[in-house]
Amino acid sequence: MKHYILIFSFLVSTIALSQTKNDLQLTFSEYLGYVTQFHPIAKQANLKLEEGQAYLIKARGGFDPKIEVDYNRKDFKDKEYYNLFNATFKVPTWYGIEAKANFEENSGVFLNPQNSVPNNGLFTAGISASLGQGLFINERMATLKKAKFYKEQTKAERDLQINDIVYQASVAYFNWLQAFNEAEMYKRFLSNAKTRYNGVRESVLAGDKAGIDSLEANININNRALALEQSKVGLMKNKLIVSNFLWLDNQIPLEINQSVTPKQLDVNEVDTVLKLEELLKFNIESHPKLKALNSKISGLEIEKKLKANKLLPKVDVQYNFITQDPDISNTYSTSNYKAGINVAFPLFLRKERGDLKLSKLKIEASKFERTNTSLSLSNKVESLKLELESYVYQNKIIDKVVEDYQTLLAAEERKFSFGESSVFLINYRESSLIDAQIKQIKLQNKFYETKAKLFNSLGTVLN
Repeated sequence: MKHYILIFSFLVSTIALSQTKNDLQLTFSEYLGYVTQFHPIAKQANLKLEEGQAYLIKARGGFDPKIEVDYNRKDFKDKEYYNLFNATFKVPTWYGIEAKANFEENSGVFLNPQNSVPNNGLFTAGISASLGQGLFINERMATLKKAKFYKEQTKAERDLQINDIVYQASVAYFNWLQAFNEAEMYKRFLSNAKTRYNGVRESVLAGDKAGIDSLEANININNRALALEQSKVGLMKNKLIVSNFLWLDNQIPLEINQSVTPKQLDVNEVDTVLKLEELLKFNIESHPKLKALNSKISGLEIEKKLKANKLLPKVDVQYNFITQDPDISNTYSTSNYKAGINVAFPLFLRKERGDLKLSKLKIEASKFERTNTSLSLSNKVESLKLELESYVYQNKIIDKVVEDYQTLLAAEERKFSFGESSVFLINYRESSLIDAQIKQIKLQNKFYETKAKLFNSLGTVLN
C-alpha cells in the first residue's frame, strides 16, 4: 500500500494547480476525473453499453441464414435398408416469409416410396410464409425491436449509474473539505490560545494579573487541543472515504497521502465541474430515468402487438419448385412442386386473451410510473433550486455573523490589554466565534452538497 501512496502522491504533484514541497492540493476537477475514468463502478456502468449491444447482436442472429443437414442410414445383414440425405439452406426475412433451397438424395432396398428421388438427387426451391400469426410481427421481429429499445435503456441506466457514483464522490470530497477547514480553524484558535496563555502568564509573574487567569487560559488551551484532536479524527475518516473513490487504471486502489489536502472551492468551479449550467436548458424529457422508462414502455408495446397477433389463426403455407437439373432454368415448372398448408386456431383463446390483458396492464403500470417519475423529478429540481437560493442568503447572514463576532473578540482583547476585561470574557467571545465559524463551514458544505444533489437530480453525465 505504501507503494500505491507514493504513486498517488507523484500523480497529484504533477497535476495540482497550487502546491508547495510539503503541501499538495487535490482539486475537485482532478478528483472527479480520476473517479469517472478509473472507479470500478464507473467501468462496470460502461459494461451496460456492451450488454445492450450484445442483446442486439443476439436478436439479429434470428435473421441469420441457416444450413441444416439431416443424414440417416441403416444397414442390416449386408443390406442397405435406407440411406437418407437432406440438406436445406434457409434465409429468414423481416416479415413472416422464409426463402429456402433443399437437396435430397435417398436410396435403399426398403426406402419409403415418398422418399424416392432420381439417381442424381432432387432439388427444391421455394418459400414458406405465415399468413395469420407471424405475418406482420413474429418472435424474430419482436425480439429485434425490443433489443433496440433495450440498448437505449441500458445507455440511460449506464448514465444514471455514473451520475450516482459522481454524486457520492462529490459529497465525499465536500465532507473532506469541511473536515479540513474545521481542523485548520481549530489549529488557529489553539495557536491563539497558546499566545494568550503566554501573555497572561507573564502578567501573572509580573503581578499584574491574578493566578487564576493563568489557570483559565491553560484550560482554554486544553479545550482547543481536544477540539483539534477530535477534528483530526474526522478529517482522517473523511480522507479515507475520499480514497475509496480513487483508483488507478489497472484497478489498484489509492490512499491519499497525509500531505495532500483539498483545494478550497468557489461556486463557479463547482457549477462548471458538475455542469450545472445545463440547468438553464434542462428538459425533463431528456432525463435518463425517463429515457429508460420510455424504452421500457416501447418494448412493452412491441410485446403487446406480439400478444395481439396471437389472437389470429395460425396459417402457415409453403410452396417449392422441384427439379432434378437446377442448372437448367426451363426444368422449373408449376407442374412439379411440393406445397403444404397448416391451420390451427384455439376455440376459446383464453391463454392468448389473458397474455394480451397482462401486457396492457404492464404498459399502463409503466405509464403511471413514468408520469409519477416525471413529476417527481421536476418538483425535485425546483425544490433544490429554491434550497440553493436559501443557502445563498443563509451564507450571507452567517458571514456577517462571523464578521461581527470577530469584531467583538478583537474589541474584548483590546479591552483586556488595557486591563478592562478578563480571560473569561475573551474565552466566551472566542467560543461564540468558533460556533459561528463552525456553522459557516457547515452551511457552505450544505450549499455544495445541495449542488451535488441538483447534479444528481438532473442525471447529468461528466464527459
